[in-house]
Amino acid sequence: MAKTRKFVKPATPPNSDINVTPLVDVVLVLLIIFMVVTPLLEKDIEVRIPETEDVPVEQMPQDNNQLIVKLDANGTYSINTDPVSPEEYVGKLKRMLAAKTKEDRIVFFVADDKANYGKLVAAFDGAKQAGAFVLGMATEDIPAAAAGAAAGDPAGDAAPAPAPAPTP
Repeated sequence: MAKTRKFVKPATPPNSDINVTPLVDVVLVLLIIFMVVTPLLEKDIEVRIPETEDVPVEQMPQDNNQLIVKLDANGTYSINTDPVSPEEYVGKLKRMLAAKTKEDRIVFFVADDKANYGKLVAAFDGAKQAGAFVLGMATEDIPAAAAGAAAGDPAGDAAPAPAPAPTP
């Protein structure tokens, strides 16, 4: 008894088209979800900010022992408005810092915007070699009168300018 195979030919050819009806249903559901959620995400959070008031700026007392190193755009160093060559920078700073206690060995740096970054880093390294305990960076240029007072310059001993009066 031999078995014979029988094939049934389908009445219609196979359908290779994508059924878009479920795809449209899913997209519409996602669209509705985003439409509901989006207004909730844009809600502002109220923050109370304290009111500002004009407070007169008090003049800081001038410290005659303060050290300020300034680096110009052309790369010249100056310690308390006295120009210093790069070769004698560390030696002069070491002599100035030797008279101070360890906690008082603070050196502030003011660099011009166009100054070479490498020279500024060299100034930092030189200050550390000279024995500075704390290094500070000033963001604004120090007026000549304040720097002169820091250097013990007689021109810097002038009375400080009065603080501006508060506006109502």
